[in-house]
Amino acid sequence: MTFFESLLVLLLVAIALLQVARRLSLPYPAMLAGAGALVALIPGAPAISIEPSTYLALFIVPALVDAAYDFPPGATRRFLAPLVTYAVFAVVLTTGVVAWIAWALLGLPLAAGIALGAIVAPPDAAAASAVLRKFRLPRRTDAVLKGESLFNDATALLLFSGALTVLGDGGLSLPVGLRIVLAAPGGLLLGILWAYVVRYVNRLVKDTLGGNVLQFVLAYLIWIAAVHLRLSAVLCVIGFAMTLARKTDPADFDARMRVQSYAVWSSVVFTLNVFAFLLMGMQARSIVMRMQGTHLREALGFAGLVILAVVCTRLIVVLGFTYLESRWESANGGNITATVDQAFFVGWCGMRGFVTMTTAFALPVSFPHRDTVVLTAFSVVLATLVFQGLTLAPLVRLLKLDRSIEETRELASARVVMANVGLASIADQHGPEAENLRYRLSVKLQRCVEKTNVVPLDRLREFGLTAIKAERTALEDLRGEDKIGPANYLGLQEQLDWNELTLLRDADRQIEEI
Repeated sequence: MTFFESLLVLLLVAIALLQVARRLSLPYPAMLAGAGALVALIPGAPAISIEPSTYLALFIVPALVDAAYDFPPGATRRFLAPLVTYAVFAVVLTTGVVAWIAWALLGLPLAAGIALGAIVAPPDAAAASAVLRKFRLPRRTDAVLKGESLFNDATALLLFSGALTVLGDGGLSLPVGLRIVLAAPGGLLLGILWAYVVRYVNRLVKDTLGGNVLQFVLAYLIWIAAVHLRLSAVLCVIGFAMTLARKTDPADFDARMRVQSYAVWSSVVFTLNVFAFLLMGMQARSIVMRMQGTHLREALGFAGLVILAVVCTRLIVVLGFTYLESRWESANGGNITATVDQAFFVGWCGMRGFVTMTTAFALPVSFPHRDTVVLTAFSVVLATLVFQGLTLAPLVRLLKLDRSIEETRELASARVVMANVGLASIADQHGPEAENLRYRLSVKLQRCVEKTNVVPLDRLREFGLTAIKAERTALEDLRGEDKIGPANYLGLQEQLDWNELTLLRDADRQIEEI
């Protein structure tokens, strides 16, 4: 098969497995990784090879930009202590534990052991979100998991790149040490400056398809620039995305562009995620085939120890921090913000995924014991996704952590504030247009304040959807009779789509990942 045909076959396999995972409530990353290994067993299966240096840029950049853009800066300040503990201390400690195991059992150089530790240290909140999509976690738990996933990627990739630098230069010298120390602040500063440049460029390409493509090009360019300047590429991208998202100016990024951009980015990030798990499985199979029986047993035994180390280290750090935090809050007369149940759940959400795989891919061919290290990374991803992933949903029910009711109240409260502000903005306006808008806002406000009286809003939604359905039928008739051109047809169809989306219930507007 050609490369293009191979990609199509893999996508079809992935889509089929995603539907199975959806219906059985299974962690889809684990299924995709296993499928990749099975596909590689088929005679004549496609051999898709990507240069190690390309893996990080190709897969990591869109995922980092997407996560950093969506993460609220206020959550960083509010949950600073747990974020620093989980995203920095826990990652460094896990890296150290794994590095010691690799040095003691495999005889890896310290830098190589640190690289392996950095590969398997960062948990992936996206993997947990895929399993927990039907639940609503407490805000603290959700914010800590997502923020930790973003910043622990930065910590792990800093350790990873630093270890590879030391390994490539043959040791840690003063110039190498200075380069590593300056990489983090230099990368962050470059990303922030680049965000201001991109804000200006966005005004020139606003509301164009080229503008959407340019977003990806600029994100990849800043990563490549940071790599060539020997700065921290991951902090550069995070600083770029968070600065870009800090303030949305309609002159830079209006509603039309934002909706289009969100759809494109979510689809691209998800597709790259799917391919990464498939490719991981395919590469793992080729590694197993290259190993002799004795070597394979030793490698799997080593992988088992690493799995145990990363799971236990995370649980110890999270539970220990929660205990100390509770003692501190009790001593100072504050409210205990995190319970033991929430702490255990956060500790158990230690599934490895996207970053672990892509950094394992990125190891140079000359890396010591590369096959064993990559197989270990694959084993950690697969074991944590299956063992921890399959137990997360029952754990939410057992610990009673689902907060769907509280989230509904929060949403209603926000809508009350917005409706009141909207009514106040047209309080001095008169005429049928103002009265119509005032009525619609009043109905929404009434529903949020008086949840029992929802008849007016339901009737408004029913009448609106009925009218839109009739308009669609008329539009299709005009098109069938060739009384309207393609451009006008598509424009009116889009207008009806937007109107329908504003009338649909919240659940009906959601597009699930799988």
